[in-house]
Amino acid sequence: MKNVSAIELQLRTRTQRFRGFTNRLAQVVISVLALSAMVTIILIFVFVFREAVPLLTDPQAQHEAGWSKLFLPLESAQGVSRFLWQPVGAVPKYSLLPLFMGTLKTTLVAVLLAAPFGVAAAMYTSEFAPDRVREWIKPVVELLAGIPSVVLGFFALIVLATWMQTVFGLPVRLNTTTAGVALALAVVPIIYSVSEDALTAVPRSYREASLALGASGWQTAIRVVVPAAMPGIFASIVLGFGRAIGETMIVLMASGNAAITSWDFTDSTRTLAATIAAELGEVIFGSPHYHVLFFIGALLFVVTFSINSIGAYVISVMRRRLTGRT
Repeated sequence: MKNVSAIELQLRTRTQRFRGFTNRLAQVVISVLALSAMVTIILIFVFVFREAVPLLTDPQAQHEAGWSKLFLPLESAQGVSRFLWQPVGAVPKYSLLPLFMGTLKTTLVAVLLAAPFGVAAAMYTSEFAPDRVREWIKPVVELLAGIPSVVLGFFALIVLATWMQTVFGLPVRLNTTTAGVALALAVVPIIYSVSEDALTAVPRSYREASLALGASGWQTAIRVVVPAAMPGIFASIVLGFGRAIGETMIVLMASGNAAITSWDFTDSTRTLAATIAAELGEVIFGSPHYHVLFFIGALLFVVTFSINSIGAYVISVMRRRLTGRT
């Protein structure tokens, strides 16, 4: 019996040592992978900003694409001051306002369409759908997030653009509205998934207390569950907004790629991300045009980071108010 106990003790000691070794090894591997991802992201940002710096230091780049030429109106051939994006020509023009307007217009259309549909679908799934229906709806909607954006862009280019022009009589086949609708198809799964998780996470006691006071199912969902899940819902909309700003292939294929300074949502347009995708592969290395494209990429990073930071701050404030903290 003593020999058996000694053998068992040795086996337990070896097992504990092996488990401790595997735990330490897993911690090291996870830490290295996480650090590698962070370093890679930082190096990407450093490279992008480094390629945009010559706009501030290179005299030739400043002469062709200085700050005044990026953000102020330029004089066209007809002697009229306009915001123009014409990087190829005898006198290149790099006004960024048409690209900013195009990005903002397509993003607004996408979010204004995707947010109501995504939140409403999440509310139905979490509050009203039977269990069997819920088990089918959520995987199917989340599966849409796995569709490549180029497929959605091709669908918008071939099918959606023609249908919308026929039904609504749009003057231009490829325009801001068409691109925004196609972009909403890519944003809806993000808003739906995060909103559904937030609604499901609301404690069951909230619903039971509301129903016990005589409220109906719809009243409970709208007046109790949705306010309690509002930080998560707002986070889903912020994530969808960031996804829409950075989308490339959908707007590249469905927007018409015309850098027009107009708030008309039926005109063709061009976004910041689509400009980088369309022109970076053919630009001359080291030219002012090359550095302007990297400057646009840096702007996209700054804008996205700012939106996410503001969204995180607003979410934290909403959570403190809901929990009664000051």
